[in-house]
Amino acid sequence: MNDTAEKLCLFAGTTEGRQLAGLLGPAAPLTVCVATEYGEVLLDGIPGIEVRSGRMDAEEMEAFFRERAFTRILDATHPYAALVTENIRRAAASLGIPVTRILRDCDGFVAGAEYVPSVEAARDFLMEREGNIFLTTGAKELSSYIGLDMNRVWARVLPTVSSLESCAAAGIPQAHIIAAQGPFSEEINLAQMKSVGARYMVTKASGRAGGFDEKIRAARAAGALAVIVGLPEQTEGVSVDEAVAELGRILPLPGRRVTVVGIGPGGADTLTAEAKNALADCGAVIGARSVAESASEAIPGKPLYFEFLPGRIRALLDEHPAIRRAAVVMRGDTGFYSGTKKLLEALEGYDVTVLPGVSSVSVLAARLGVSWDDAVSVSLHGRDANLIHAITSSKKVFALTGGENTPAALCGRLSEFGLGHLRCAVGERLSYPDERITRGTAEELASGEYDPLSLLYVENDCPDFRVRRGISDDEFIRGDVPMTKAEVRAVSMAALDLPPDAVVVDIGAGTGSVSVECALSAYEGRVFAVEKEEDAAELVRRNRVKFRVENLEVIAGRAPEALRELPAPTHAFIGGSSGDLREILSALLEKNPQVRIVVNAATLETQAETAACAAEFGFAGYETVSVNTARSRKLGRYHMMTAQNPVSVVTLMGGRKP
Repeated sequence: MNDTAEKLCLFAGTTEGRQLAGLLGPAAPLTVCVATEYGEVLLDGIPGIEVRSGRMDAEEMEAFFRERAFTRILDATHPYAALVTENIRRAAASLGIPVTRILRDCDGFVAGAEYVPSVEAARDFLMEREGNIFLTTGAKELSSYIGLDMNRVWARVLPTVSSLESCAAAGIPQAHIIAAQGPFSEEINLAQMKSVGARYMVTKASGRAGGFDEKIRAARAAGALAVIVGLPEQTEGVSVDEAVAELGRILPLPGRRVTVVGIGPGGADTLTAEAKNALADCGAVIGARSVAESASEAIPGKPLYFEFLPGRIRALLDEHPAIRRAAVVMRGDTGFYSGTKKLLEALEGYDVTVLPGVSSVSVLAARLGVSWDDAVSVSLHGRDANLIHAITSSKKVFALTGGENTPAALCGRLSEFGLGHLRCAVGERLSYPDERITRGTAEELASGEYDPLSLLYVENDCPDFRVRRGISDDEFIRGDVPMTKAEVRAVSMAALDLPPDAVVVDIGAGTGSVSVECALSAYEGRVFAVEKEEDAAELVRRNRVKFRVENLEVIAGRAPEALRELPAPTHAFIGGSSGDLREILSALLEKNPQVRIVVNAATLETQAETAACAAEFGFAGYETVSVNTARSRKLGRYHMMTAQNPVSVVTLMGGRKP
């Protein structure tokens, strides 16, 4: 126990009360008063506190305060416990002890709900209507509902003897009693309302920490009318965070810690013991709604805050000093396509610990009986990825799905690129009781419907591991459109020197031979084939499918106008400029002054114009390679070499000359 002159008494009847007990217990002598033995049970395991159970009137409180010589009273009772709050105020005032009233954050008007001033008014409202009723207003006031047909009433109450006795006294059938301790997630509320066929849900406006929001959302989803017993009248007071900020000036409160917890796919069975301990020890759980609620189902009773953006999480922690030990939950593993990296940057200055979780990839691999050490994993959950390249160049691929990239949509893309025959499996809601795994070819699975929490697995028995350069001209779909020949293309690709994440513009794409090779090289980037002739643009589209380069996009139009809406390129290839070379170079430099440009000049005039532009724009680098090639052709019993048109490959490197 810390050495302090303060001696505190806390009346705890809410989540905020339990939160304060856990925070203040190690900091000062603390007595916690609860009304029932069950309230005492809920405080089990909190170090440094003494618990007094049982109700007191004002005179009993005054005697208790005098006997214990408290220096400060904290009133964190329920918003509807107005009599208790008044007794605390009177008893403390008679002894000159300061009282801090902790107010719960109550929600405002709920559109579409029915507001009534009292429980009796709720009963009268429901008596005039038909349909099943889901009561969440507690056991103490069940007698006020007498007069209703109790065969249409289901009551959710605390799992105590007194609560069950109140249900029996009110005439509620035993099978209609739901005895459970909250808080309850939206999913649990919804499941319970659906199970009883609720047409009405009765609640008090007890605030966010009391699960009010979750009940309202669940009622809407269940098609039940929310009947709200009027907003409680709260006396003057402070929020729990304001109280902690005030107490922090006089007490040695514990430091603030944040644990980033990987919760696995979401089911309780895959939550590690380390993660369970962190959740049990924390004062609040923060995360995306579905993730936080999954964690809450495994370790119930913790306040939930639904934030997932790193900056918003930091702001939430800064604004809530009462949260001394926070658990920020991430689905899956914290090091596998997780937001943990950016979150750690945002939480600079906090004491942060990161705990790993079980990834959905390892779960699905185990379910399928396959190894994943030789597999490629890609995420299409809120991000772009070149799935087709990963599949064509790998034996096994696991793809995290999300948003528009559903398993069905991804299997449709495989079919579009001629890969509909590949064996696939979709794992839905992995680790949950309703987990489902569906196997089939990509073409078969493309017509299915799958849960948003899904993972796609694809097997390719014939992957193409080649790094392709100078692809044979005969492999391309041709037509009468000009084409950059294989030998010149190979030199041009070497001059471009593309990294995997390059953003490339191919101007005057023709058949798309350079575009295709760029897309194969920049498999993590994007390639835009700009072509003004529609027949040529169609050839590029056909070659895009043939060579399975989904990161290639055809832009029908004339440069430089067609470049305006495109992202800034890191590289550009100009195979044909239609007399607009200077304007094209100017547009490229405007988008990215550091762009690397390769120009194929088949005429002396184009070569001269390129050199003049290089001097005018002040490129940092300028290099010309003349490519003179000859190909063999059969002549009777002999083979003769036939010269190809010479081409100058000019490389312009962005940036000003020093």
